[in-house]
Amino acid sequence: MNELIMVGDRVLVAAEDGERKTRTGLVLPASVAEKERVQCGRVISIGPGYVTPNPDFSESDLWAQNKAAVRYLPLQAMPGDFAFFLRKEAIEITFKEKNFLIIPHGAILALQRSHADDILENLGSLDDLDHLDDYNDR
Repeated sequence: MNELIMVGDRVLVAAEDGERKTRTGLVLPASVAEKERVQCGRVISIGPGYVTPNPDFSESDLWAQNKAAVRYLPLQAMPGDFAFFLRKEAIEITFKEKNFLIIPHGAILALQRSHADDILENLGSLDDLDHLDDYNDR
């Protein structure tokens, strides 16, 4: 087994582990971090996506090119992203003597991406939300 292949909407994450420091400088042991509801880690691999029926597939058109009965709706997470996810949805595995978590894509709460792709470029950033403070003050 050379490669670990994710199936469906599963995401392979290398979770952050070990001690953490709070803003005030208090060191929290790894056992405390494991009990938190939200955990974070680096996305290593993703599955092909959500399975959807292929509208172009027809069993009656035997002369047509081979078309698959299903298509995959791609996932938003990409390898290299930093993901914040619900810890209770994670399944721990050990692969090649390293610990990973497998989580369903739906358990991901937020992604941090160091590079912007074409889809996310037009959505703006968190810096663009400053104008909402004026709206909330009303």
